Parts: sequence; structure tokens; C-alpha cells
Amino acid sequence: MHIWRGELQGFIKSAARILYHIGVVTLSAGIALSLPFVASLFAQNFLDYWNRIQNDKSVLIAVEITVAFLLILTFNYVGRAIRDRKLAEMATGAGLVRFFPVRGRLTQRRIRKLKAKQGIARNVMVLGSTGFRTFVDPTGGLHAVLQNCLEAKVMLINPYSEAAKARASAIQHPPTRVESLTEQVRQSIDFLKRLKRAHKNVKLKLYSDIPHIKLAILGDYIWMQHYHETLDVQAMPEYLLKHSPNNHGLYTVFYQCFMKQWESPEIPEYDLETDELIYRGQHGSEEHRQKFWLVTPAAAAPSPRKGRAATETTAQMFSP
Repeated sequence: MHIWRGELQGFIKSAARILYHIGVVTLSAGIALSLPFVASLFAQNFLDYWNRIQNDKSVLIAVEITVAFLLILTFNYVGRAIRDRKLAEMATGAGLVRFFPVRGRLTQRRIRKLKAKQGIARNVMVLGSTGFRTFVDPTGGLHAVLQNCLEAKVMLINPYSEAAKARASAIQHPPTRVESLTEQVRQSIDFLKRLKRAHKNVKLKLYSDIPHIKLAILGDYIWMQHYHETLDVQAMPEYLLKHSPNNHGLYTVFYQCFMKQWESPEIPEYDLETDELIYRGQHGSEEHRQKFWLVTPAAAAPSPRKGRAATETTAQMFSP
């Protein structure tokens, strides 16, 4: 299906190019054929028009103002074109391909299509907060990407860390509770477990720092957003970066930042089969494991029959 769709899109693009060239050639031929007629008409009427207006001061002043206005517009256009060209060269050198300041429905749909095209059969790396709206939600930009990628490395926030509590309390639009954040992480882990059971090469790590940047590395492309201190990340603009052969763009910077954080021994790996945090040493060897209980808020609520004992048991289950 994807091959047939790609062939159809390629055929449409080729046909559009051919029609474009035919239109340009036809237009240039029409202009060339009409030049003698236009020149002769202009030569015949120019002297008559000039004799009428050469002594009319109001017409001359109007002509001067019009010419001055056209010159101003021309110079402004040329200056702006030069500035835009410099900005385009700087953006190209930095690897900035697209910028999405507003995330309406049409924009989100366009972003999903681009991510699906760039991430299919590629290695995917994700750095986010809970991951729920990124790949668990069917309308998320990476929902289909993770299901069709070759390998996925995902880093999410530890919902029991102090950074998660600070992040949940800081978000004001919309207000977020720690229980909601924990539930989102749990659903993200369940989604990755399903991919794991489907024989997908998926790895997950949980960090305990305040999130600053949201990254999605899809092959040669990086989608980046900034985590605002008090606003939800969905309200922030999104940037698309492309890998440069010269390795001097922003792609290389953010890729190295992700790999440095991924390889840090301070960030444990989450075993999707045993629900354990794996702590490794400096050389990557496993040092010890720790059970990680992540339950739903309903299951974690204390039973009225068990009273204080149930509350203490629940608190122990929530300790990572």
C-alpha cells in the first residue's frame, strides 16, 4: 500500500513538473510574439500623450509621486529579499527546516503525516515528559511511528521523583495533578509493553530531572519543543531540524545531548518484562535491580475496611 501510494505521488509530481514547464514555455512564446505589436502601438501613441501632458504640472507631479512610490516599493522589496535570503541561509546552515508556531487541527494533521513519513522503518529516539499525548494517544504524532519503526529508545520522567511533582504543580494551563501525571506514565509503559510483546526492539529509561526539551529523533530529522515553566508543551511552537552532512547544524547538538543523557549511568533502564529499574555502572554492566510498582490511582486508593494498614501498604507499593 505504501509503495503504491509512493509511486502515485511520484507520478503526480512528475506530471506537475511537466505541466509547469509547458506553461512557462507557452507564456514566454506569447510574450515574445506580442512584443512587436506592443512596441509599435507604444511608439505611435507616446508622442501624442507626451504633447498633451508635458505642460500639465499636475500630471507631471502625479507622475513623479507615482515613480517615487514605485521606487520605494522596489527598494524595500529588494532589501527585504536580501534579508530573507540571509535568514534562509542561516536557517539552512543551522539545519532548521520547518517552524510551526500555531498548532491547529490542520497543522497537527500535517505534522503527523511528516512524522509518519520520516519515522517509518527508522530508528526512533524520544525524550519527553509522560509520553501519553506523544505516542499513546491515537492522535499523537508518534503513535503510528513507534508501531512501524525499527528500534525505539524512549526516555520519560519518573512519576515519583521530586521533579515530576514540581512539574505537575507548575503547569497552570491546563492544571495538572501528580496522580494524572502518574497515570499517563503508566499508560505509556503499557503501550511500550505491547510493542515489546509484538517483538519490537523497544527500550525505556526513566529520568528524575525537570524536563526542559522535548525531542523526537526520526532518522535524519529531529522534532523539538521547549517545556515552559508554567505552560503545557502543546501550547509551545515546534521546530523541525535536519541532519547536515557537515555536522555543524543544531541536529548534531541535540542528538549528542540525547545520547549523553541516554548513556548516563544515573538514569536507570526500565525492564518492560519484569517491571524493574536496572542500574548500570560506568562501563554499562548491570549493578543492581529495583522493583518499580506503578499502579492506577483507583488501585492505589486505600480500602475503607483495611484502614491505616491499607494506606501503609499502598505507600510502599508507590515507592520506586
